[in-house]
Amino acid sequence: MSDSMSRRDALKILGAAGAGALLPAGAAGETEVSGAPGTAAGAARAGTPVEVIPLVSTSDVFIPPRGRGYDKFSFDFPEPSVPFAGLRFGFLVFTRENAYGLDASAMHADLDGDTLTVTASGLVWAGGQEKANGHLVATLRRDGDVVSVDVTAEMGQPIKTVTTVVRGVPRGRISTGYDFFDPRDNELLFGYPFSGGDLFGPGGAGGLSTPLALVEKAEGSYFFLQSLDDQVRTKRFYFQPGENGYRVEAIHEEAGWRSESRVTVPTWRFGHATDPAAVVHDHYAHLARAHRLQPFDTRPDVPAWLRDTALVLTLHGQHYTGYVFNDYARQLEILRWVAERIPASRVLVFLSAWDGRYYWDYPLYRASDRMGGTEGFKRLVGEAQRLGFRMMPMFGTNAANKKLAMWPRIADAQTAKIDGDELDLNWVDWDNDRHQEGWLGYMNLGVDSWRDWLGGRIADCIERYGVDAYFLDIAGGWVNNPKADMHAGIRRLVGDLRQRYPRVLACGEMHYDGLLEFIPLYQSGGGGLFKADIQRYARFFLHLSHPAPGRGSSGVHESGFGRFDPATLSLSPDAIPTLNIVDDTFTNHRDVMTAIINAARQRAGIS
Repeated sequence: MSDSMSRRDALKILGAAGAGALLPAGAAGETEVSGAPGTAAGAARAGTPVEVIPLVSTSDVFIPPRGRGYDKFSFDFPEPSVPFAGLRFGFLVFTRENAYGLDASAMHADLDGDTLTVTASGLVWAGGQEKANGHLVATLRRDGDVVSVDVTAEMGQPIKTVTTVVRGVPRGRISTGYDFFDPRDNELLFGYPFSGGDLFGPGGAGGLSTPLALVEKAEGSYFFLQSLDDQVRTKRFYFQPGENGYRVEAIHEEAGWRSESRVTVPTWRFGHATDPAAVVHDHYAHLARAHRLQPFDTRPDVPAWLRDTALVLTLHGQHYTGYVFNDYARQLEILRWVAERIPASRVLVFLSAWDGRYYWDYPLYRASDRMGGTEGFKRLVGEAQRLGFRMMPMFGTNAANKKLAMWPRIADAQTAKIDGDELDLNWVDWDNDRHQEGWLGYMNLGVDSWRDWLGGRIADCIERYGVDAYFLDIAGGWVNNPKADMHAGIRRLVGDLRQRYPRVLACGEMHYDGLLEFIPLYQSGGGGLFKADIQRYARFFLHLSHPAPGRGSSGVHESGFGRFDPATLSLSPDAIPTLNIVDDTFTNHRDVMTAIINAARQRAGIS
């Protein structure tokens, strides 16, 4: 405490103003601890204890929420915090059975120059009514305008999550990779790398491709939050607004398959910046080291033809209901027509739902009899390749129909979340009965049975038909499954296939940072604030649900219809030009197809 304010005085202020009140400037040593390096204030506190501010979960935030809110305790949960570099830091520990705070009576903090060490030799639970054995050490280091935080927690049972609570994060517009937006008084939740279905449900977390978030306080003034993890592990940012700033939970969820009672949290960094592009670039420099990323222009898993690709054609096959947009014969007719208008060698053909009923027939991956059978598909691929096209059929990275006869062979790879609740791919209404379906298991490539099955089906397609690439649907759908590491599983799948078929390209839907190591092409993403750094390592094309010419059909995708904009021809500056072809595209909109092809030629410099 400062000489002018005792701990008792601070508690009186909190009591009089309510648990959510801010301490005045200078309270609890805030001014002294926040002094710039080398100043008298900073030197005066060196090697001295820093008192703990008795905050709780409702301190400094709007209660009740003034905008969109998320689940929260209906009482005050202890969050004793320490001031450092103009922020206040607290810590929470979660096991698979309860939530724990630090015991303020067993907690001390010591400042030595620009380093603050926080130690807690006990924990509390039940809102502070009960105590528990446990230990936490946090080391906070200041380097200019940036604070790095390293935390280690230990208990007598497996630790699921360790949260660093940061108060004093400025209010402002938010970006997690795309344009900055004004969240007003809404609470925000972002999850890395995927929210396992919760992403799409009420209250779900927005997805992060990498654990980095930025706040624009004003033009030229930014605050960033990032994790320097060198592995793919769950991170979440929860922004809870108050009158003068955000209370942010920087959440690290430990790998579910490890079940450790001692957890060391990868370094968090929180700081001020004037150039968000520089923050992003530095973050991706870390990722390049952590995940051994290679630039797109020199990476060995990029075939020469991909570097020359000027157009992606998405040929829609068979809908979940069995409705056929384009059978194999029609697809070949379309490709012959396209080859007259652009060199076919500059075109990648994405065969979506080539294998029968979209998703229902996952994971059999065999030619559909209704679309022309094995001979029809073989003819499509062979004749298209003779014209010069590159052919890429679609496979599901993590989806399998539990009603199929082969399900018992792969059932042990069904994914569960870290708390043990089984995860189904049940966030889509495939048949329009206005209820999400539940017959699809969400699968983990880290489990041998599923990786062997999927790898075998992709290999069969490569060997039987000689395709040039394979597409992994929901490749970015990593889930923290206690059985096995899903990221290690997909890396091994792609690596094994590349070893067997070195000229066959791997492509994915959605990306997170670690995937950039071994998948160089993606459907969707790759733009926004992170574009320059992401596209140093990979290329992107438009999603199969992107509105097709005419009525804007999404084809086999469940979204139905969007709005096709003929003024832009659906060309994105962030993606390879992409033309989605549904049932009426070739019949009724050849003029628009021609315009898109011509625009793609022009962009690629094809005379």
